[in-house]
Amino acid sequence: MGGDQVQEAVGHALALLRTATHRDWEGTRAGRLEWSCHETAVHIASDLLAYAGQLAGRATEAYVPFELILEDGADTTGLLDVIETTGTLLAVTVRTTPRDVRAFHPYPFRAADREGFAAMGVTEVLLHTHDIAEGLGLPYEPSAELCQNVLTRLFPHVRPGPEPWPTLLWATGRGDLPGRAPVTAWRWSNPLVIPAERLALHGVTPAAAADLAAGGTGGFAWIEGGPVEGTREGAGMIVKLYETGTLRAEWGMYVLVRDEDGRALGALGFHAAPDEEGRTEIGYDLVDAARGHGYATEALRTLAGWARGREDVRSLFAVVDKDNVPSQGVVTRSGFTRVSDDGERFAYELRLRP
Repeated sequence: MGGDQVQEAVGHALALLRTATHRDWEGTRAGRLEWSCHETAVHIASDLLAYAGQLAGRATEAYVPFELILEDGADTTGLLDVIETTGTLLAVTVRTTPRDVRAFHPYPFRAADREGFAAMGVTEVLLHTHDIAEGLGLPYEPSAELCQNVLTRLFPHVRPGPEPWPTLLWATGRGDLPGRAPVTAWRWSNPLVIPAERLALHGVTPAAAADLAAGGTGGFAWIEGGPVEGTREGAGMIVKLYETGTLRAEWGMYVLVRDEDGRALGALGFHAAPDEEGRTEIGYDLVDAARGHGYATEALRTLAGWARGREDVRSLFAVVDKDNVPSQGVVTRSGFTRVSDDGERFAYELRLRP
């Protein structure tokens, strides 16, 4: 998800909307929105510009304080030209922003990277073009691939439907799906990134998980030898949770990325969200070349510290083979206590609260 997808979404939308510039946009309501078609188009352009500004300005605490204002007398043709311009600005900014840059966005973890801003920009274009087209009575359906890209990056909690576009419309309160209750409130979810001392723990989206499980890199730059089989198996678990609609992304998988060079070293994460008693199991692995440097211990302590701040978890578990002495050291140094022995594996627990 990058600049090409932003321009694809904008180009397809404008090809349709420019056929209706003679219509009354200011006096026509945009679909189910309270805005007019004109107001909705201004909103599209404003969001595209704002996302470009966040990335270009490296804003980390709030939105960059500026807004888009059209010249007096600007007609619908001019407004659509502004959407094309701001779409190009976002596309270029995404292409030229380094992968590790994150900028402020409030939902849900107060930051997004270039892929996240690209995906949000595409989503704004798709959904609000739909709103305008619905108001004007125009047929509109974006490519299934774009919709799938958006769903697997910003909507990890949404179980895939039979077709990506109707699923996206349902997930954002704009349509119905058989067997699913109507959506009355929604928000997207950029992946969580948790900083550690020498690492950052990058949440894995369903899109990245599917790529890892299929033998790809998940979009990460790995050190030699990675990713290892355990990472691919963990990614496959994430894909299955996503496909059943039970994935809670923050309780999923994280790739360990080293600060000094941006290289991925391994992965760790939760097998599932905490159960009714607040328990969940955690697992991890490293590329061979990264072992012996304390990275696994640092990552596990960091993730456990993040979990300690949550109200829905009480204890973490880890299961380690008896002959895996280094891994036993990792969990022990991270504060886990051995609680059982089945003859082949030790089980460890870290109580976070009573």
